[in-house]
Amino acid sequence: MAGGQSTRNLNKPCILLIVIAGMERFSFKGVASNLVTYLTDVAKMSNSAAAKMVNNWCGITSMLPLLVAPLADSYLDRYTTVLASSSLYFAGLLALTSLALQWPWTSVDKSGFSSSLSWSLHLISLGQAGYNPSLQAFAADQLDDEEELPCTKNDQSSKKKSTFFHWWYFGICCGSLLGVSIMSYIQDTLGWGLGFAIPSIAMIVSIVVFRFGNRFYKHNTDGELIHIKSLGGHIVKAIRAATSRLTCGEIAVPDTNKSKVVEIELENAPLCQQDSGSTDKKPENGIVEILKVVLPLLPVWTMLLMFAVIFQQPATFFTKQGMTMTRNIGSNFRIPPAALQSSITISIILLMPLYDTCFIPFIRVLTRNEKGITVMQRMGIGMFLSVIAMIIAAVTERKRLDIARNLATLTSEFEALPMSIFWLLPQYILLGISDIFTVVGMQEFFYSEVPINMRTLGIALYTSVFGCGSFFSSFLITVIEHLTSSIGEKQNWFADDMSKARLDNYYWFLALSSATSFLMFMVFCRFYRSRTVN
Repeated sequence: MAGGQSTRNLNKPCILLIVIAGMERFSFKGVASNLVTYLTDVAKMSNSAAAKMVNNWCGITSMLPLLVAPLADSYLDRYTTVLASSSLYFAGLLALTSLALQWPWTSVDKSGFSSSLSWSLHLISLGQAGYNPSLQAFAADQLDDEEELPCTKNDQSSKKKSTFFHWWYFGICCGSLLGVSIMSYIQDTLGWGLGFAIPSIAMIVSIVVFRFGNRFYKHNTDGELIHIKSLGGHIVKAIRAATSRLTCGEIAVPDTNKSKVVEIELENAPLCQQDSGSTDKKPENGIVEILKVVLPLLPVWTMLLMFAVIFQQPATFFTKQGMTMTRNIGSNFRIPPAALQSSITISIILLMPLYDTCFIPFIRVLTRNEKGITVMQRMGIGMFLSVIAMIIAAVTERKRLDIARNLATLTSEFEALPMSIFWLLPQYILLGISDIFTVVGMQEFFYSEVPINMRTLGIALYTSVFGCGSFFSSFLITVIEHLTSSIGEKQNWFADDMSKARLDNYYWFLALSSATSFLMFMVFCRFYRSRTVN
């Protein structure tokens, strides 16, 4: 790739960990992408209830890292956290697979099924809480220049960091593509038991690969790697130490070398304590230390929430739209509605190389910035594209509704609308392009804007945007459903009968709200001073 953005800037451990991250995304997307179909067809939930359950689960999955990340940063090395959390992750996938295999053949009541399903999904969430941010931060640790501070002005290291996040997102998109396209077809045609078993197998394989790749990794510890047999004891000690830190205000850093790095960093970082070299000054409370780093980032975090709400639509209402449309290719093959989500990742995989070979050289001439555009500008472009995607989605949904209502006047029963599912492709593809800008920019922004010893927390802040976005999406559905259904059944925007629903109004609402957030983001960027050179 042009502009220094090539894989030669990444060493072997980074590339191996990118592959492992892709395997994890295959497992997660193999479950999450078609979950709304499982809930409506197997669990017999309503459209709004299924969408809210998916949103809430995704929200919990993305928010839990905020609780685990400070623990992992301070008291558990990232390698240990990945191993411990991946075990919980696999246990959740295994429980979900067992439930899918048993449900058709047992007499378990619906409440018992829902309870078991909820426990399985939340076990996956708990595993991901430590797994994803720790794995990404651990992979970034493998870069050769990790001893530099976030406030550095080294252009070469900045390029190397951008390269890593660029290819990291490329790797997880490849895994997501396989998870969405292959698993949705298997689940719809061969059954949910096999459809959940394959992601479980992929996850255990990724754990084995990660464990056997240990000899290649660089460990940022005091030289003593925690043995897997004593993992439980170290986790318990870490929890006790974290509790003591938060309640007593102690900052425990066992590694003396790390302490020196943190001390230097606190002296230079504008968001941190300036005179940490003073020996007679009492250490700050752990919560205060974290708040000093997090609070300046909250405005950006808040303005990205509407982008995260839009991010939830392909796995929920976009999929329900596709279920009503013509999906045949030939006489025998029908496209699974959830498989259309693969168009997002396909567009990312195909267009991401063009970002470096075409877009960056062109924009560099205009901006005279070596990176082409700053991280903030990159996020802003993606936010703008997501607004356009929702406008297109609203127009397309209006056309689908017109066809459905005209057809309803002729016949009361029809299997699928005479409208191809490929009408939904533009909104999917445009969301994929927006991801290239916003999601990659978010990863780099939240990783770079925190001190080195809090970078797992930085990655957790990035994932928490989508967590809160999921909760906010569920909240919006609840409020809008209550307001519109009180007017009358025909006015309910989320009616189970898709010919009576008004998703077009919902999409217009999201487009307007996201446009407002984008304008606020543009104004904020004029005053925000980054800790790094973008």
